Amino acid sequence: MAILFNNVWMLSVVTSRPTPATCFFSFNRGKPSSLVVSNASMKSPDEPNPNTIQRRSGNYKPTMWDFQYIQSVNNRYAGDKYMERFDKLKKEMKRNLMMIVEGSIQELDAKLELIDNLERLGVSYHFKDEIMQILRSVHDQTSTIATGDSLHSIALKFRLLRQHHFHISQDIFDDFKDENGNLKQNICKDTKGLLELYEASFLSTETETTLKYATRFTMAHLKNYVDNYDGDQDNDIMMELVQHALKLPRHWMMPRLETEWYISIYERMPNANPHLLELAKLDFNIVQATYQQDLRILSMWWKSTCLAEKLSFSRDRLVECFFWSVGLVFEPQHSLCRRMLTKNLALITVIDDIYDVYGTLDELEIFTHAVERWDVKAMEQLPDYTKICYLSLFNTTNEMAYHILKEQGINVLPYLTKQFADLSKAYLQEAKWYYNGYKPTLQEYMDNAWISIAVAVMLLHAFIFVSNPITIEALESLNKYPDIIRRSATISRFVDDLGTSSYELNRGDVPKSMQCYMNEKSASEEEARKHINLLIKEMWELMNKDQIRKEVLFSEEFIRIVLNFSRTTNCMYQHGDGHGIQNSHIKNQISKLLFEPLIV
Repeated sequence: MAILFNNVWMLSVVTSRPTPATCFFSFNRGKPSSLVVSNASMKSPDEPNPNTIQRRSGNYKPTMWDFQYIQSVNNRYAGDKYMERFDKLKKEMKRNLMMIVEGSIQELDAKLELIDNLERLGVSYHFKDEIMQILRSVHDQTSTIATGDSLHSIALKFRLLRQHHFHISQDIFDDFKDENGNLKQNICKDTKGLLELYEASFLSTETETTLKYATRFTMAHLKNYVDNYDGDQDNDIMMELVQHALKLPRHWMMPRLETEWYISIYERMPNANPHLLELAKLDFNIVQATYQQDLRILSMWWKSTCLAEKLSFSRDRLVECFFWSVGLVFEPQHSLCRRMLTKNLALITVIDDIYDVYGTLDELEIFTHAVERWDVKAMEQLPDYTKICYLSLFNTTNEMAYHILKEQGINVLPYLTKQFADLSKAYLQEAKWYYNGYKPTLQEYMDNAWISIAVAVMLLHAFIFVSNPITIEALESLNKYPDIIRRSATISRFVDDLGTSSYELNRGDVPKSMQCYMNEKSASEEEARKHINLLIKEMWELMNKDQIRKEVLFSEEFIRIVLNFSRTTNCMYQHGDGHGIQNSHIKNQISKLLFEPLIV
């Protein structure tokens, strides 16, 4: 029976506890990679028992952060106790920034380094207007600044201006090039300048040859610096900064993780501003308390869905999904967006496991058709184990659409359902390849895989929960998958494959991008990894160009979220599969970001 609840049509379902003869949904994640499961629960009791079905298993472990743990987390930085001190420090910093705006502080390096530290320490979102006024002034004076500025100063100026969408040419580095157009060898000893040029070079577009050359040049010399480091204690911090950058450039790093790491570095710097440091620590802890409240609400929702309990072959990864949402949009005022993104990704994770791990091809075709219909009556044909998942997706998405309709008077449901249908069809295509033993070319694989990575549907949800007003033009554009969305999705797919493909192939899955390239080119795994990493760099260059062009339909905030998706993917899969098999590295990152306050 269908009922109306909060203006959303839902199916009223009373599910009785299955009898021992039909209950076959308790799957041990630690069992071998194949499971023999009776299909009896999908048939009428009058029918004979069918042949058993050989099913795969992801061998996924239980969550490391269960319901009781999340509900018990207590953060003393919640509430008003620490806000008085925080507000005082914030006002003091605003006064300092206004002194720069009004011209009381003229030194270029002082201006730029303060802005850089505000961003890296994670508090720049409190001072957006002041920062933009300062950068506007720096940009207006760029053509009149005399030659002779340091490499560090020029590179930092380039990076900050480009990050904030100001037009600035790579020609600003011409003073550091020789007559042959190469970077001068005399900058090789300037480690601070080289490091900043290295970071700036990752904001290049595909045609900026000076910056692309600068990436290779600076990387080689910075690696040489690390290899020949003599243990000079005075340079320990510089050494840590260089090693950190060589692992992942700042432009590719998840912002809030960068903040947590940089605070520990900044507090050891001899010229650190103690008030700025205290502000950053308080902000980190206060925002962390907001995350924990978000998680308490989400864990109650997740428990109420019973998906982890009923579909135990799938990943129970609510906290990891929330970590993704923090990577996309970390500011405390966006709690609703984070919660909706987490719900969306938690459901997608379960659906992905149905397609990748558990479902038979016939079952997957039925499920795909049901998603395309988006109708509670479509459940009648679904296997029992998929009904609860389908109804959870149906109700949760309808509730989100209802919220937007109530708040903004616009119906986003057709756009959400269209992208879920596209995602399901992409999942089904991969399943067909697997069951048919087909090995796609890299191009065939990527034409489908940039959809199956689920970036587009996640970003659509992010858009509707950070945008006000939402326009039909923007929704139509997102449903046609504009270039910047495709590129972010492509980067995420490549990075995901680099971190997870070996594990997924071992359990049984379609060849990933690396294997497709190896099959086509008879290449080694090392050669394939090198090629995929090159494609990632090229895709970032195209996305940098998209960022510069300023897509008029989308806010700068949403464009930043698009970039943040690729950044968060980098961090999630930098040390293997951080979403599925829960490696110790990502566990530590999540714990630091979500559960461990800093000592103030």
